[in-house]
Amino acid sequence: METELINSLTNNFESFANKTEDDVSFWFARDLQQLLGYTKWDNFKNVIFKAKTACEVSNQEVSDHFADVGKMVQIGSSATKEIDDIMLTRYACYLIAQNGDSKKEQIAFAQTYFAVQTRKAELIEQRILEQERVQARQKLSQTEKELSQVIYEQTGKNENFAFIRSKGDKALFNHTTQEMKDKWNIEKSKPLADFMPTILLKAKDFATEITIYNAKDKIMNTENEISNEHITNNKAVRNTLLSRGIVPENITSQEDIKKVERKLNSETKKTLNSKDKFVTPNDEEKEQ
Repeated sequence: METELINSLTNNFESFANKTEDDVSFWFARDLQQLLGYTKWDNFKNVIFKAKTACEVSNQEVSDHFADVGKMVQIGSSATKEIDDIMLTRYACYLIAQNGDSKKEQIAFAQTYFAVQTRKAELIEQRILEQERVQARQKLSQTEKELSQVIYEQTGKNENFAFIRSKGDKALFNHTTQEMKDKWNIEKSKPLADFMPTILLKAKDFATEITIYNAKDKIMNTENEISNEHITNNKAVRNTLLSRGIVPENITSQEDIKKVERKLNSETKKTLNSKDKFVTPNDEEKEQ
């Protein structure tokens, strides 16, 4: 397929894309019918039916991807009538393309186009979640640094900060820090928090914030007071998680946060240094 044709088809498909209030891309079936080279709506509805079946087989909720709507069209100089239409997600479009007539150039293009675009959407979602986790880890580091400072200012020493933090781990996980490292197969020298998922990072941060607040508010001037406070707060957060069916020690560990940070930084640099260009499906595969 020639580059000029690919560019033309890409522009066509993008120009017919719509956005919901939540910024979700969708296409109207009547528009997609024309984009895929189908002249008769009844023939195209047969393809949609097959796509819905494929959606159901893949354990996806059909109504989440195929939403029936009505559309007003003009039939004369001033007359209009309502016709049936369907709002299609990107995934729905992909399934329709997969079940279309592959002899059509438009279908052959759409099969790759929507596969690549769907993959891009998944990657974007993944990057957002990774960024959120990195930010949660950075926030916890700042909060723990603040707690260390509070301990020093109010007790005159903070040599036992690591000991106090480990007491918090024991209260949150019902396991010692080392036991959790063993459970998650983490090297002894690496911080446990670097492998925590976002929800545990935020839970640990919340407990630490409470410790800081109460240590200041109640003017705790011994490490023992602050340590007991930290244990109490982590137990309280643990009980909240348990009440919602979340068992901290049973949650799966995540990739080393330092590796995730390096990957995100590398991708940001590549984006800033890259020139605008049309990315073909083959280029997309090479970049994955």
